[in-house]
Formats: sequence, C-alpha cells, structure tokens
Amino acid sequence: MKICHVITRLIIGGAQENTVLTCRGLVEKDHEVTLIAGPETGPEGSLWDQAKQTGCAIEQIDFLRRTISPLSDWRARRDLTALFKRIQPDVVHTHSSKAGIIGREAASLAGVSNIVHTIHGMSFNRTQPPFSRWLYRTLERRAARVTTAFVCVADAMTEQAVAAGLAPASSFITIRSGMEVDLFTPNPELRKSLRKKWGVSKDEVVVGTVARLFKNKGYEDIIQAIPQAVVGNKKLKFVWIGDGAYRQRYEQSLQAINLRNRVHLTGLVSPTEIPKLMNGFDMLVHASHWEGLPRTVVQASLTEVPAISYDNDGAPEVVIPNQTGVLVKCGQIDQLATAIIKLSLDPKQRLTLGRAARRKCLSDFDWRRMVDQLDQLYAKLFLRPTG
Repeated sequence: MKICHVITRLIIGGAQENTVLTCRGLVEKDHEVTLIAGPETGPEGSLWDQAKQTGCAIEQIDFLRRTISPLSDWRARRDLTALFKRIQPDVVHTHSSKAGIIGREAASLAGVSNIVHTIHGMSFNRTQPPFSRWLYRTLERRAARVTTAFVCVADAMTEQAVAAGLAPASSFITIRSGMEVDLFTPNPELRKSLRKKWGVSKDEVVVGTVARLFKNKGYEDIIQAIPQAVVGNKKLKFVWIGDGAYRQRYEQSLQAINLRNRVHLTGLVSPTEIPKLMNGFDMLVHASHWEGLPRTVVQASLTEVPAISYDNDGAPEVVIPNQTGVLVKCGQIDQLATAIIKLSLDPKQRLTLGRAARRKCLSDFDWRRMVDQLDQLYAKLFLRPTG
C-alpha cells in the first residue's frame, strides 16, 4: 500500500519517536511510505536524521507549524492536499493536534479513502484555559467526521475521546506506543560508570526524570517536592535528562531553595543515549500533568527502574500499584515527596517492582508488535467494502 504519515514537527518526543519507528517498520514490510512534517525543531532536539534512515520518502511542508496561524494553516492544508493528490495514498495517517486537524481535512479534500488518526494525548486537556479546550474540541469533532479510524496509545485516550463526543467507541483501537525494547537492558557496569560521571556515591539514591524542560511536564511539582524529600532521605540525588525553553527558569528555582547541587542536568542528549542513561537511575519520577501514554515510564520499566508517576491519562495502564510502580494523585506534592522517600529507603521493593515492570513492558510495548497491529488495521480498512 501507499501510506502517508503526517506529523507537525520532528522534535525528540514520544509521538515523533512512535511515528518514525512506524515508518521504519512499514518500509520493512514493503509498503511505499512517505513521512510528512513541518520544518520546526527546537531545544528538545531533532529526529530528522533518524527519519531519513528509515528508508521512507520524506516531504517537508514549510507552512506546517505548531503555532496557530490562519494564513499559514490554510497554506499548509493547500500544500498537503496537492501532495496527497500527487501521491494518491491508500492510507493517510496523521499524528499530533495541528497535523491531525489540517492533515485529515486535506486528505478528505484530496479524496483519500482511508484516513487514520493517532491520539498520542488529547489536544484539549486539563492544562489548557477553557477557550482553548473548547476550540480544540470543536476542531477535533469536525476532523472526526472524515476520520475512518482512530488509534489510541492508551485505553484512557479512547475513553476521553468518546466522552468528548468525537466518535463512537467502535471507531477506536488501542495500539500501544512501541519502542525498541531490545535497547533497554539492565547493565550493572554501565550503571557504575554513569553514577561516577554524575558524582553519585555508592550509597546515594538517584531519582531520574526524562522530559522536556517545559511547563506541564511536572518539573514545577518535582522542585516543590525536593525539599521535603531530601529531609526524609539525605542520600537523594536527582538527574534530569532533557532540555527545553524552561531550563534557566528551573535552575533559578533550584538556586532559590539552595538545592541546585542536588540536581544534575544532562542537557540535550541523543535518543540513542536514553537506554544507556536509564541504567544510572534507582527510580523514575514522572509528574507530567498531561500525557497520552508515558513512554519514559515504559523505558525505565524495561531497564528495571520502577516509576513513581501521577495517576492521570495512560499512566495507570503501565504503573500498577504495588506491582510495577507507585501511583500518586496528580498535583499532590506531599504524596509525591512521600512516595520518593518511601521507595528510596526500600531497595528490595525497588528491585521487585523493577523486575515485574520489565516483564510487563517487554511484551506490551515492542515496536514490532505496534507495526504489525497497524499493518493489520490498514489491511482491514483497505479491504473493507465501500459505496
């Protein structure tokens, strides 16, 4: 089949990694795949090089940008429509809110029969002001009218989308966000070298976080929890992997509470480094206020690193309390600090949770399984009766 995947920008992020791996897998299955994206990157880093290595065709739409701009958005829709008419794909599969809305409309205008959209995280959510939520919900409902099928990375996304009136439950399928599980393997020797590099002694406990340094990713909550946590366990060290527009702001906040020396910031790292760096953690803290399915929690779990996560969106589908990790009520700073203290003081529990988490995630989140399920979905749509 001819398959086009469309995403707003190829920054380092969960939706983008998912899309690039999907294109790679579909090419390996001998489909004719085109990946379409806007030109923007950012301090989070770029996945353009990885995308070019998948073997798929690459198309860049200059006017496809993250910021809402009626004129640029109209031009992006025009250019996408023309591109779809030229390629004549059997399936157009969109990702992210902007590319999802514009891309599906363009595919419909171009006469594409099968239009699929993945919900990696709801475009209207609890972190937005009321008008923004209303606007995105309205646009999503309109785009849903021309959508053949929805893919959700977590059951929670289906529940939220159905509740919002986007489409009936029969239009949705859950396909877990796949990753290269073989890369995430516990490595004791690597653990030692990383902790030495980070200045961590043998008896200290490393609390890791992997996320963009940006609002709603939970750093504000983690910063508030650190003072209470270090009182409960003076052996705590924090390592933050990633970069973003709010880095300076967070560093200033840590300086203000005299705890900057407790936090090591790695800065921007290549996605290929993440599987290695996870080995240096004793636990992962994921305090994002808005998520589809938290890929970093899965990646930590694959490395036998248990996660403490907020209980919103798809997190409870990965973090099973007292089995694979610890869930905390979203936004509850005291609970977050208490959970960090308790797990940091119990190495036996960390080991038990980490091993169980790895067993669960090895089968559920293999990227090859994701590609197989998408391939089956496309075949089902392609062969369905029409007219």
